[in-house]
Amino acid sequence: MSFASTLWRFAGAVLVAALATSGAQAQKHGGTLTLAHIDTPPSPSIQEEATASVVIPFMSIYNNLVVFNQHEKQNRMDNIVPELATAWKWSDDGTKLTFTLREGVNFHDGKPFTSADVKCTWDMVSGLTPGKIRKSPRQAWFTNLKEVSVNGPTEVTFHLNRPQPSFIALLAAGWSPVYPCHIPSAQMRTKPVGTGPFRFAEYKMNEYIRVEKNPNYWKKGLPYLDAIEFRIVTNRATRMLGLAAAKFDMSYPTDVSVPLLRDLKKQAPNIQCFLRRTNVSTNLIINRDAAPFNNPEIRRALALTIDRSAFNDILNEGQGGIGGAMLPAPDGVWGMPDDIQKTLLGYDPDVKKNRAEAQAIMRKLGYGPDNRLQTKVFTRDIPTFRDPALIMVDHLKEIYIDAQLDVVDTPLYYNRVFKKDYAIGINQTGSSLDDPDQNFYENYACGSLRNYTNYCNPELQKAFEAQSVEKDFDTRKKMVWEIEKKLAEDVARPIIYHTIGAACWQPYVKNVNIMVNSIYNGWRWEDLWMDK
Repeated sequence: MSFASTLWRFAGAVLVAALATSGAQAQKHGGTLTLAHIDTPPSPSIQEEATASVVIPFMSIYNNLVVFNQHEKQNRMDNIVPELATAWKWSDDGTKLTFTLREGVNFHDGKPFTSADVKCTWDMVSGLTPGKIRKSPRQAWFTNLKEVSVNGPTEVTFHLNRPQPSFIALLAAGWSPVYPCHIPSAQMRTKPVGTGPFRFAEYKMNEYIRVEKNPNYWKKGLPYLDAIEFRIVTNRATRMLGLAAAKFDMSYPTDVSVPLLRDLKKQAPNIQCFLRRTNVSTNLIINRDAAPFNNPEIRRALALTIDRSAFNDILNEGQGGIGGAMLPAPDGVWGMPDDIQKTLLGYDPDVKKNRAEAQAIMRKLGYGPDNRLQTKVFTRDIPTFRDPALIMVDHLKEIYIDAQLDVVDTPLYYNRVFKKDYAIGINQTGSSLDDPDQNFYENYACGSLRNYTNYCNPELQKAFEAQSVEKDFDTRKKMVWEIEKKLAEDVARPIIYHTIGAACWQPYVKNVNIMVNSIYNGWRWEDLWMDK
């Protein structure tokens, strides 16, 4: 059964009916929405973190200059709408982007929002003022940013080194909120302040996160909810039981797998669910700087032993997507055709042939049945990381590698990843945007904080820039495919599969919109309401 038919089988008819009903009813104010959250986020400071478990609960505290339309399912350039900006304009040469800012907006502490807040935010995240924050995971997004200038309190201009049509899309992502200049970055990690529809209320590690209605929100009449509470429940079975019993109003938005969705619908037939690809890839990260995986031949063997169909069949019942760095079609607009994809290193469907080549490489290096390489597979202690890690351990056995799992909690996981404190690992990479500029520069550019493997190919980075400048979509798409081929050949970060997951909510929760090509950009929550 195709992904599309599965999606509509589980979600389509019910979802359409639910949306039609919510549109016809008068919105109700009040109530606290409760969600099951998967783990303890490192901090509420979006600009310093790199996991969806931060942006999902805390995006509602902030606003962007512009944002992807919260009512559209697909993030596209033509779905970008104003938020703290009221208008924007490109210069004729495509190197200056000027925003007119909204007046009369205040931060939660009553201080006014101005152009100075925009400038200090992007000076901070782009590295123009180093030391303002501990780390900037998306600094690589803004390598093309030369400076930010202000013209009075209501106008700001981003000056670029070269044309970059996708730059505005980077500003529309959930990872791009405007921070207050007057609040120290240390406070933003504990008691963040924004301009958004909800205010930070309380965060008890391992227990819950609570945000409450901003009574002075600049969008009059919003939000509808009084509060949102994210209850941290690390056991997924417990989360599913709580959802089926209506102890939670909504699931974590990517939590419900294909098998769990089927079971959940049996237990709670009226629950509303939407199954989609999430623009999150499960991938193999390799410490290229430490023996033995600093040897490119061993890295090639790792790429060749991966059986992507086995991962997809076991974990997703065949409904996940097999692709490269970019989200595969039809959800992704940049994914390459199957006939081209099969030519990538390790993507030949003849897994036996691939592994024979990998075994020959390992024997040449002195490994074999009687001399097996010992290592650890590092991963995060949540099912979506841990389950594929177990499968990877089995695949490594096929090429004379015996591995033990090295499983750690979320805060420790990202700390170790940033420090390159691992040999090989199973990781998930969420792409905020279905756009090569975000993906290539963040995950594969030399020196990027999110380039977990320290991969660096200066020649390929020139190709990143060439596709970024290109305005013609079809031409740019072919340039992207050539980059994908080289990333696979270099074993930069082998993509195993693209994940699929459902969000589910009780039928009384109204006006829910789940985006199909990003799990990071749709959590403003401002006009969601409950009919109870």
